[in-house]
Amino acid sequence: MQKKKIGITDTILRDAHQSLIATRMRTDEMLTVAEKLDEVGYHSLEAWGGATFDSCLRYLNEDPWIRLRLLREKIKKTPLQMLLRGQNLLGYHHYPDDVVELFVKKSIENGISIIRIFDALNDIRNMEKAIEATKKYKAHAQGTIVYTISPVHNLEYYIDIAKRLVALGIDSLCIKDMAGLLTPYNAYELVKKLREEIALPIQIHSHYTSGMASMAYLKAIEAGADIVDTALSPFALGTSQPPTETMVAVLKDTEFDTGLDLELLSSISDYFKKVRENYKIDSVVTIIDTAVLNYQIPGGMISNLTSQLKQQNALNKLPEVLKEVPRVREDLGYPPLVTPTSQIVGTQAVINVITGERYKVVINEVKNYIKGYYGKPPGEVNPEIKKKIIGDEEPIDCRPADLLEPELEKDFEAISGFIEKEEDVLTYALFPQIALKFFQEREAGKYKYDSNLLVEDNKFKYYPV
Repeated sequence: MQKKKIGITDTILRDAHQSLIATRMRTDEMLTVAEKLDEVGYHSLEAWGGATFDSCLRYLNEDPWIRLRLLREKIKKTPLQMLLRGQNLLGYHHYPDDVVELFVKKSIENGISIIRIFDALNDIRNMEKAIEATKKYKAHAQGTIVYTISPVHNLEYYIDIAKRLVALGIDSLCIKDMAGLLTPYNAYELVKKLREEIALPIQIHSHYTSGMASMAYLKAIEAGADIVDTALSPFALGTSQPPTETMVAVLKDTEFDTGLDLELLSSISDYFKKVRENYKIDSVVTIIDTAVLNYQIPGGMISNLTSQLKQQNALNKLPEVLKEVPRVREDLGYPPLVTPTSQIVGTQAVINVITGERYKVVINEVKNYIKGYYGKPPGEVNPEIKKKIIGDEEPIDCRPADLLEPELEKDFEAISGFIEKEEDVLTYALFPQIALKFFQEREAGKYKYDSNLLVEDNKFKYYPV
């Protein structure tokens, strides 16, 4: 029997806790078990990017750059991987090319080996700069296809995106299924077709929201996928990934054996069971939600919609909003529902329902989306809606970032009195208000910072006094 070892990327340090506990896991909780994780033999550990940067600053009083350095000190053998939203980096709008390049450079210098780069609209132009910079600074550039279902998203569409990414020089390809919509047989067909067209490693990232992800992984592996994303069981299932231990056990003694040690994985999971006890996990994100198959709304997005409706004392309107989301998505040319388009579509759907008239009030993000400032929509925007919202104005047809002026020099000047390290200017560029508050508190001595970055007794050396 010819062996094909399947790689496992564990998301326990990033997407797993982002999906289940709103990215609240602390750095010290990660460092305690980091060396053990390094012994497993994973293809990679997803440990940074996504919402971790924002969450560190906004909720945990931690410096995300210091987290990355500390993890790299402990995890010496296993590549650290991050998720990057293309020209959006880790924020919610496009940043100029000078910010993108320096951010990628510093991410790599601080310990990232693999950068998974995606764009919410699958607009290749929004991924070009990040891919180019990743290659320039000698890291692994993983190009990403954001998977969704619509009249315009078919096999030919995905094959075309993949070929164009390969032409940009990516090192591997990821199929990112953020809502758990990838059925097992569609996964098989998609990977089989991709494998016929490209020779690069193919990785599958899915969420368990609909209950299909483990089966989709198996069929994708049978079709030729090389790597799958899983999460250690205490932070698996629900809106997170399939359990690592389960996938390792399923593939054991087959031609796809991962070679990972189940006993070691179980001992690490025992630790994360204790970590899980530190957090209250909402049942909304832990149960199988087949509504996603009807509305294509990821679990995290449902939580946001619920929160918005609660603020308006209109939670009883959730069923109407769930029906309105696909209608807004169709009006806007079927954008995949992933950050930031999920927030854009969801918020507009809530407003449409609460006001009782569709597009009576239109958020600025929808206006900018229709004007082309987020990129090219996958399908055609409803002409009537377009006319209602932007009149006779024509959308831009250039790469949105081409309209942005370089800003790093201006950012350096804005926080010149607070800079302790070059990375601080990037923190400010992404989240100016939150960063400024963080720097002011740091300067006032509210936080102590050990510049040697030593870790003793697994204590995180950046902490409130």
